[in-house]
Amino acid sequence: MICKRCGTEIADKALICYRCGTATAGPRVPPPARPPALRRSIGPSVLALIALVLAAAFMTRAPLAAAPRAISWIVIGLAAAAILWRVLGRRP
Repeated sequence: MICKRCGTEIADKALICYRCGTATAGPRVPPPARPPALRRSIGPSVLALIALVLAAAFMTRAPLAAAPRAISWIVIGLAAAAILWRVLGRRP
């Protein structure tokens, strides 16, 4: 048999060319198929960003009372936590 890559004569039952290392045949066992990528919706991330924008807008217009500011900070914290959770959850 002649190597397809370098033209060296090799044995008929050889799996690879001894000179260049090229395989003489395809793999006997096909490689396992990759699992399909999980698609995640961006809905929760968009909702968290909208909550951040609304909370920031409310904080700039709200009176200096403690209760509305505390609620805004809670909403901002929850939205930021949701965004971080989504971003860090995508890493392998």
